[in-house]
Amino acid sequence: MTKMAPLRVLLWHVHGSWTEAFVRGEHRYFLPTLAEGGPWGRGLSGRDWPAAEEVPVDRLKDLDFDVVVLQRPDEIALAARWLHRRPGKDIPAVFVEHNAPRPHAATTRHPLADRDDIPLVHVTHFNALMWDSGLAPTVVIPHGIPDPGERYTGEIPHGVAMINEPVRRGRITGTDLLPAFAEIAPVDVFGMGTDELEGRHPALRPGGDLPAGELHTEAAKRRVYLHTPRWTSLGLSLLEAMHLGMPIVALATTEATLAVPPDAGAVSTDVQALAKAYRELVHEPDFAALAGKSAREHVLAHYGLDAFLSRWDTLLTEVTA
Repeated sequence: MTKMAPLRVLLWHVHGSWTEAFVRGEHRYFLPTLAEGGPWGRGLSGRDWPAAEEVPVDRLKDLDFDVVVLQRPDEIALAARWLHRRPGKDIPAVFVEHNAPRPHAATTRHPLADRDDIPLVHVTHFNALMWDSGLAPTVVIPHGIPDPGERYTGEIPHGVAMINEPVRRGRITGTDLLPAFAEIAPVDVFGMGTDELEGRHPALRPGGDLPAGELHTEAAKRRVYLHTPRWTSLGLSLLEAMHLGMPIVALATTEATLAVPPDAGAVSTDVQALAKAYRELVHEPDFAALAGKSAREHVLAHYGLDAFLSRWDTLLTEVTA
């Protein structure tokens, strides 16, 4: 197969973990900056991405981009104004939909549903099933993440969850379910806004928002990874935990049933069954380690970085041909 020539790709820094994987391809990636920063001009946000560079918005129109990777509906008009070229018409574009539909699970129409000139990329098969994508040509490119390495020790007999803004997001992220597990063994919760959990349960412990490398090391010291979202896209933190070699206790919601094999821990909509599995894994470290190895084996086979980048190369080749 002939190797594709590197492309000049314009995109915004929307989801750090997804972008971390995407910009590891063999293209050149450009991220807009504004003096005030903000959601439309934050650039790299201090990330060390060698193949990516920041570009002031007033220079974008002078650069010859091959494709625009859109992730929010407002970016379509922004790109047209800043580039003086309309995405999907004057310049090839794709739209990455990171989220499950809201407010309605099966009847929410996607903002691009009336367009047939911009491919719609869903990050999970579940999302593709549930969104009404209308006329938009659709494709699923599952997540892939850089392998942080097998770090699991499980030396601390606690559970761990990685949830941003667990109090504000509440039932969406299953924060209300965590006390049921904390009754069995403490649950350490890492992520933005976890300080708001302070005092809600004596064994529910906020861990703060740590840099990725430190977070992976700390999570891997805990015995079990808890994945409690009711309604979200497939959390990259779950895939990170599996890469670390952690056993998983997860709600059988959205894409989790495909991502987590049975021998990696427990997947169910029965919270009592999950609590029972959590107890067994916490108290049986050898069993937990075996489950973690199964989790790592599965995630490397199905959510590896190479497969992710290869699927993206295929799509980008098609849209820029």
